[in-house]
Amino acid sequence: MKITVDTSLCIGSGTCALTAPGVFDQDPEQPVVVVLDDAPPEAQREAVELAVNSCPAAVIRLIE
Repeated sequence: MKITVDTSLCIGSGTCALTAPGVFDQDPEQPVVVVLDDAPPEAQREAVELAVNSCPAAVIRLIE
């Protein structure tokens, strides 16, 4: 699994960082997502899928 994010459209809600904190964080200087691990282990799949589906701006993509 591979993660891509369009940070230019991110609204900084932080949902992804709360849902999958080992994979996502927020930039402390501007309200956008930071991907900590763009190819997380399979054990993180459920949390990553929840983050993708919970993103209010729909900027996170999961590529198989």
